[in-house]
Order: sequence, then C-alpha cells, then structure tokens
Amino acid sequence: MSMVSEPDEMFTPLQVAILGAGAWGNALATLAVSNGHQVALWSRRSSLDLGAVVASADLILSAVSMQGIRTVLEQLQGVSVPDRAILVTATKGLLASPAPALPLLPSQLWQDAFPAHPVVVLSGPNLSQEIQQGMPAATVVSSRDTIAAEVVQAAFSSKNFRVYTNPDPLGVELGGTLKNIIAIAVGACDGLNLGTNAKAALMTRGLIEIIRIGTHWGAKAETFYGLSGLGDLLATCNSPLSRNYQVGYRLAQGERLPEILQHLAGTAEGINTAHVLVQIADRQQISMPISQLVDRLLQGKITPQSAVAALMLRDAKPESPD
Repeated sequence: MSMVSEPDEMFTPLQVAILGAGAWGNALATLAVSNGHQVALWSRRSSLDLGAVVASADLILSAVSMQGIRTVLEQLQGVSVPDRAILVTATKGLLASPAPALPLLPSQLWQDAFPAHPVVVLSGPNLSQEIQQGMPAATVVSSRDTIAAEVVQAAFSSKNFRVYTNPDPLGVELGGTLKNIIAIAVGACDGLNLGTNAKAALMTRGLIEIIRIGTHWGAKAETFYGLSGLGDLLATCNSPLSRNYQVGYRLAQGERLPEILQHLAGTAEGINTAHVLVQIADRQQISMPISQLVDRLLQGKITPQSAVAALMLRDAKPESPD
C-alpha cells in the first residue's frame, strides 16, 4: 500500500476519534491531523460528550490505560457507535482473566464489547515525545481483518512515521506489552551502574522470555523479532523517556515505588503486567526468571542488588529459547 503524506484531490479525510488525551493519545492525534484527517481527542476528564465524539467516527482509537479500558467501554456501549467504525487499540497491558490459561489483552476487551467491528492493534517503538517533535519512527498495525489494518496503515503513515502491517495480532500486542517488564529490569540495571555487558545480557534474555511465553500462548516467534517486539524493547530499554525504565532506574537509586508513582507523568503499565504475567506463568509452569524478579522487586520483596545476584547465580545451562 502506498504511503500517505500530503492530501491530494483523491484524498478523503477520515473522522478519527482518539480516546485518551495522555502523551500517547496526543502524539497519535498529531499524526492524524498532519495527514489531513479530522480528529476529536477525548479523555475521561474532558468536557466533551463521548457520544458526540464517536457519532461520525471512521476510526475510534483507544490510548487509555489498561485499567481505564473497561470504564470507557461501559460508556461507549451507552452511545451510538457507527457500524463502519474500525476500532484501534494502542494500549499495552494485561488484566487477569477468569480463565487461568490466558490473560485479557486490550484487543480482547474491545472485541468482546463490539464483536461486529474489526479491531486493529497498533504497537511499536514509539516514544511519544519524539513523535511529537516530528522525529522519524515506525510502528506496526495488525488485525484479523486485513482491510481494516490497511485502512489504519494508510491513515497514520507519513514521511516521518512509517507504518507496517503484520498478520499476527496476538504477537504484535504481546510484544509491546511484555517488553515493559524487561524495561523495568533494564532501568534497575542502569540505576545500579552495572554496565553495558550486563544490560545487553539482560535485554537478550528478556527477549527470550517474551518469545517463550508468547509462543506458548499461540503467537508467532518471528513477530517478536520485529518492531513490536525487539524494536519496542530496544527503544524502551534505552531511553529515560520510558516510564517503565524510569521506575526500575529510580528503584535502584533507593526510591520507594509509591514515591516514584506519585511523581511519574503517566502510567507505567509494566507494573501491573508483571504481576498478571507471573501469576499465569507460575500456574502454567513456564520459566520467567526476569519477570518473576521484577514482580518481587515491585512488591518490595527483594532489593535490586539481590535480584541481580539471583539472576547471576542461576544454574548453568545452554543458551536456548526453551
């Protein structure tokens, strides 16, 4: 599909409703506006009427936090959503599921609420501040509905923002979600000044954990080597702009989690994601040593220094994704 840059005489602007006016929602709104689309930006604290915002929407894009999705869905089910609307989720998180085998992902919540609408996942190495500054970036969109994914691809593609499609929505969504746990670990590694070697090893073994759990749940291994997996991992683990990285770094500097969260601009989704993931992985007896230690660190059950020691003292074994 050709890239969309500047509108021409054949261009038809879309009505785009973006739910969530945090840094990520604003960045996506900026991209859509720069492509000539008509954008309405809504948040739970805004005075705009949600029904009016989505009444004529071609795309409804959610950039709300994982904990806020259910509230937004309840409100949406009380208004009229156009039959043609494509639903796009740009949230990265997990919720515990009544079924013990799998967690609930944002796309599942949206699809359950609106089964007749296509749902598209958008995920990639996308630091909001850099996108707002017009710096080059790329992302991935994925859906079981190929045409819907291509519509979203065209809507957001530009000379500064390259959008790829991928046929594995589960892998795309899990890659963007699970990397937040590893980012907390890497932030702690940097906060302890453990050096580049340790950081590289931690990121590499973290990717193995992501692939291990992702493929166990049915995603394709190759997806995690793409933008929504390895790409997002590299960006999040190498930038202080990442909220999850900040949490790990500041914990290693001796701050307590409640104090960190009090001054954090936005939600660090990796905190809740780690807890949900570890519970499920334990039940399924899937080895997730980094994620387990991150969860214990976040709960105050272990120090950053003890977590490093625990990783380094694990039994010797072959390097393997299994």
